[in-house]
Amino acid sequence: MVASTDSNAPLAVIIGVTGQQGGSVANALTESSKPYRIIGLTRDASKPKAQGWAEKGVKLHEVDVSVGNEAAVAKAFENADIVFAVTSALDLRTKENEIATGKLMVDAAKVAKVKHFIWSPLESPAKWSKGRLNAVWTFDSKAEITEYLRASGVPFSLVPAAGYLSNLFGGGPLALTKQPDGSYVMRRPCSPKTLAYIVDIPRDYGMYVRAAIENPGMGPGSEVLSGTLTSYEDMLANISQLTGKKYVFRQVNREEFNGIVTGAGLPPSLADMLYEMHKFISEFGYYGDKDVAANHKAAGIVAPTIMEMLRNQPEGTFD
Repeated sequence: MVASTDSNAPLAVIIGVTGQQGGSVANALTESSKPYRIIGLTRDASKPKAQGWAEKGVKLHEVDVSVGNEAAVAKAFENADIVFAVTSALDLRTKENEIATGKLMVDAAKVAKVKHFIWSPLESPAKWSKGRLNAVWTFDSKAEITEYLRASGVPFSLVPAAGYLSNLFGGGPLALTKQPDGSYVMRRPCSPKTLAYIVDIPRDYGMYVRAAIENPGMGPGSEVLSGTLTSYEDMLANISQLTGKKYVFRQVNREEFNGIVTGAGLPPSLADMLYEMHKFISEFGYYGDKDVAANHKAAGIVAPTIMEMLRNQPEGTFD
């Protein structure tokens, strides 16, 4: 499927089209039964991923979405019916930088009179815990951007990304670890019965964004909560069933968890953030007290099961 060239088709501008979330949104819109013209924003249009989108009819605009480049971002949003906006906290490195970048996007959308601004937010652990869990700045910054968006007057929808399924297989501190006996272990600072929402970002996240755009009762003012609910132990049971290999959960204390994160070459501040993120999810839930099942029903979403997600992973994922 390719992007439309019909001048009457809605124009969607996607920030970070070569990233996981932006790419998933582009996929969902090109695969829709409805036509969309698509502009993909990227820092480097010569990258293979960017060129792949160009081959599918996506027009590429090289734009650095960062503080100091406000005019270029507003220009990139001109005539857009839809803008999909996401920030990468770890690329921006600080809470202050992420908030400033998010506000820049909102301001640009207001200047350009964007009709439907779709933002990828997260809940605030600090707010839910009344300030006790204050290290999860990657969540708190997005929540602050959401409040700014609410006050801006820009027509918007919220489509938060659930926990990335790919984190289990990417080799980072949250990845499953192979043991000498051939089994795999998941190490987390919480109970194996902890419930979490998981999404296969490249394959499925865009489906939730498309629902916010197209489905009756959605549109500006809507929120579509992505992901499928599972416990960590049930996740591992599904992987074991699929692969025939042994997967086990091991609950670790804060000191050991911090050692896992810093042992992967990441700073102690990120270890604190990931530890408190797990505390937040286990105590309050990834989406707080929001009724995800009712939300999916209202949005016309049939979320894939965990097993369906696992079966759709690329060859070699479980090696």
